[in-house]
Amino acid sequence: MNGTAKSASPSCQLLQRQGEVFERDVATQPLWAVSPPQDAWLIAQAQGVISADHAVLRAFQEQSKVAQSPFAHVSIPSDAHVILFWPKAHELGIWWLKWLCEHLPPGASIDVVGEHQGGIKRVPKVLTELGLSCDKVDSARRCSLFATQAQPLGQKSDAAWKTFEALGLTLCSHPGVFGHGKLDEGTTLLLETLDHKLPKKTRQILDVGCGDGIITAWLAQRGHDVTAVDISEFALEATRKTLEANELTGRVLASDVYQALGDERFDLIISNPPFHQERDIHYGAAGRLISGAPSQLSRGGQLILVANAFLPYPERLTLAFNRFEVVADDRRFKVYWAGSR
Repeated sequence: MNGTAKSASPSCQLLQRQGEVFERDVATQPLWAVSPPQDAWLIAQAQGVISADHAVLRAFQEQSKVAQSPFAHVSIPSDAHVILFWPKAHELGIWWLKWLCEHLPPGASIDVVGEHQGGIKRVPKVLTELGLSCDKVDSARRCSLFATQAQPLGQKSDAAWKTFEALGLTLCSHPGVFGHGKLDEGTTLLLETLDHKLPKKTRQILDVGCGDGIITAWLAQRGHDVTAVDISEFALEATRKTLEANELTGRVLASDVYQALGDERFDLIISNPPFHQERDIHYGAAGRLISGAPSQLSRGGQLILVANAFLPYPERLTLAFNRFEVVADDRRFKVYWAGSR
């Protein structure tokens, strides 16, 4: 296969076992990865990627590969060898299967690969319930690989969107978006705190990790100029729909924390930052959110974030701001308030 890099992802290691098959197929069927992890070996093999993760899209683009969001105009070659990497969010995996059946010709091959602890063992049942074929191809590295074919389905992928009411707002949510279909307890505490402490005068506010758009819409409803950023296209599309449903306006941008914002500055940066990456606790995004905040805040600006009480953010906040204040604490979550230097 192209390149000699060894895969770091267990799912891709399983695919790498299929080397001879891929060498034969890639010559006639360009490989397209759908919702994959970032993996140098996979990027070397694939012609294109479809992903809602902008970090993954950038990684493929940097290697001159075709990279597309599922919410943009998508063009998959009719002869493509499509591999879906099964996500840990079960409903999101089902959505991807329906989406692929809507965008591929009947009979087009689809491989589905994933880790056992990520739910791949449920795929045969899912395929059967959708009326799709299922053949087991391989199993290793605590992963499994299944083969199926695209077929027209009676169920549309758009049915995955959920609409619900919270705090006087209509929220739109999609599988794979944080807190899908419900209001997160930490976000509730954050907004309750802001209701008492947020300045009434219009502010330029940045919502980092916008999710379904609840914070952005809540702030916009109160007259603030809000920019919402997220690395997930599912979250960005949910935020756009939430703003539209409530007849509110806001700027919605794809950005890995501050990556797309350049030297823009804001009066307030507000966030309920993620700390999970797949099944592991991961502080990368939250760490960059805190350490980079002083450079993105206007003079006298403030960072306000909510986090699970056990997370080690006080040390990071002290390093970035010298001092901070815990303005709300319900034992499960804490709301931190820090000012720029």
